[in-house]
Amino acid sequence: MLQGIAVGRFHFPVCLISILFCLTLSPSIGFAEPKLNYRPADTSSPRSTLKDFIDASNQISKHVRDTKFVNRDSEALRPIILRILDCLDQSDLPAFAREARAAEVAICLKEIMDRVELPPFDEIPGIEEVDAAGDKLTSWRIPGTRLTIARMEEGPQKHEYLFSKGTVDRAVRYYQDMKAYPYRTSGPETSPGFYRWYFSSPGHSAVVPIIERLPKGFRDQVFGMAVWKWPALFLSIIVASLVMLLIYRIHFRLTQRWKGKNIVCYCLTIIFPILAVFAPFIVTYVVKDQLIVRGWPLYIVDFTSLLIALLASIFVVFAASNRVAETIIASPKINPQGLNAQLIRIISRLMSMVIAVAVFLVGGQYLGIKLTTLLASAGIGGFAVALAAQDTLKTLFGTIMLMADKPFRVGERIQFNQYDGNVEDIGLRSTRVRLLTGNLVTIPNDELARCDIENITRRPYIRRSADIKIPLDTHRTKVEQCIEIIRNTLKDHEGMNPDLPARVYFDEFNDDSFNIKVIYWYTPPEFWDFLAFSQKVNLQIFQAFEEQGIQFSQPLRVVHTDTESQGS
Repeated sequence: MLQGIAVGRFHFPVCLISILFCLTLSPSIGFAEPKLNYRPADTSSPRSTLKDFIDASNQISKHVRDTKFVNRDSEALRPIILRILDCLDQSDLPAFAREARAAEVAICLKEIMDRVELPPFDEIPGIEEVDAAGDKLTSWRIPGTRLTIARMEEGPQKHEYLFSKGTVDRAVRYYQDMKAYPYRTSGPETSPGFYRWYFSSPGHSAVVPIIERLPKGFRDQVFGMAVWKWPALFLSIIVASLVMLLIYRIHFRLTQRWKGKNIVCYCLTIIFPILAVFAPFIVTYVVKDQLIVRGWPLYIVDFTSLLIALLASIFVVFAASNRVAETIIASPKINPQGLNAQLIRIISRLMSMVIAVAVFLVGGQYLGIKLTTLLASAGIGGFAVALAAQDTLKTLFGTIMLMADKPFRVGERIQFNQYDGNVEDIGLRSTRVRLLTGNLVTIPNDELARCDIENITRRPYIRRSADIKIPLDTHRTKVEQCIEIIRNTLKDHEGMNPDLPARVYFDEFNDDSFNIKVIYWYTPPEFWDFLAFSQKVNLQIFQAFEEQGIQFSQPLRVVHTDTESQGS
C-alpha cells in the first residue's frame, strides 16, 4: 500500500521515451515533493528517527484496521508514508524497485520492533547527545536486535540518522526469522497483522467486501502472495503478451505493405512499436496499483516488464533510424539503388547502434546493474559477436570502402577479374553484375573492394590501336602513299577530340611485312557508334588501297613436308 502512493512510479517510461527521441535521460528516481502539508521526518538523531518512524507506521496501521483499504489518492496519507520512507537509507536499492522494496522493508521493520522490547525514548540518543558527541556518534543499535540507525556521511541526506544499508538489506529476512515471536505487550503501540494485510490488501475499496467473504485459504499466502491474486496476475501477463504480439504482427504487415511505396504511411507505422513499449508498463500498473502484488513476485514482474520495455525501446530506435534513412533517400536527388543511398542506410544503422547501446546502459543502471558490469558485458558480447560475424564484418567494411571510393554506380559497365558487365544492384553485403553474356554474377563487397576495377562507362573516349601490314616487296613510295591515305581518311574524322588527333606512323619492320601503326580516339564513348565509325574507316582504307594497287600482307605460313620414307 505504501509504494502505490508515490508519484514517481511512471518516471522510467517517461525517461525511456526521452532517450528514444531526445537522447537525454536522468536516471535519478525519487519521490516528488507533495504540494500539501508535507513535513519531512525528523532524522536529526536516532531518537527522533525511531519515534517518527513508529508514529507514522502506527497511523497507517490504524487507517488499515479502520478502513481495510488504503486510498492511494489520499492527500492526508501521502505525507505520512513519505515520512516513513524518509527514515530509510535507500541508496543501495535498485531504482526500478526502490519504492516497492522500501515499503516492504518499512513494514518488516515495524513488525520486528513490535516483537522486541524497545528502550524508553529518553534513553535513546537525542539531539543533545548528538551535539555533545560531535561526529563520534556514527550509529546506534536497538538493544537485542540487528536493527541499526546510522549517521549518513554522504549523499543528499548527509548527517541525518537513517536505518542503515545493512538493516534495510536484511530486514525482510530478519522478519521471517522473527514472525513466530509474539507481539510485545508494553511500550509503543503495535500493529498486529500489518505485514499480512500489506500482502493481501485489494487495490480498490469495492473489492474489500468480496475479499473478506473469500475462504481463508484464498487469503493465505503462497510464495509470498495471497492465493486470490495469482490467477489475476497470470491473466494480466497473458493479456499483455497477446497485445504485444498483435501490435508487432500489425507493424510487420503494414511495414511490408508500405515500405518503398508510400513514405508517409511507412513512417507512421513507427506508432506500433512505440505502443508496444507501453504494454509492459500497463502490466506493472495493474500488478502494483490494482492487484497490489508485493514482495518478490512484484520485483520479478517489475524487472521483467522493464527489461521487455527496454528491448522494445531498442527496437524502436532501429525502426526509427530505418525510417529516417528511407525519408532522406526518398529525395529525388538520391538514387534509391545507388551508393549514396546505401551509405545513408549504413550511417543510420551505425547511429542507431550507438543510441541502442546508450539506452541499454541507462536502462541497465535503472534495473540495478552496475555500469562496470554493463560495460564489461557489452565488451564481451561485442567481442563474441565480432568473432561469430567475421565474414559479415569484412563484407561490411568492404561495402564502406566501396562507398567511400565510389568506383561505380548502378547501371555502369565495369570490368574486374574475368568479368565484364553492367552493375544492377549494390547491396550491404554484395553487388550484382549482369554480364554481357546475360549471366548474373553476385560478388561479396569485400572481394570486390580488393579487385582492380575498370569503369568502362566513365571513360571519356574509346581508343583504337590497329596495325596495318603491307608486303615486304612494297616500294617505299607506296608505303608513304599508304600512310598518306590513312591520315587523310582520319583527318578531322567524326567524333574526333581536337586535343587527341589521329596518329599514323610506319613503326616496325616485321619478318613478313611493313607495319603501319594507327591510333585514334572516338568521342562520345558510345560503343556501337564507335563500331560503326571503325567499319566506315576500314572500308574507306580498303577502297583506297585497291584503287592504288596496294595489297595487304598475308600471314607467313611455313609448311613442313615429311619426305623420309620408312624402311621395312
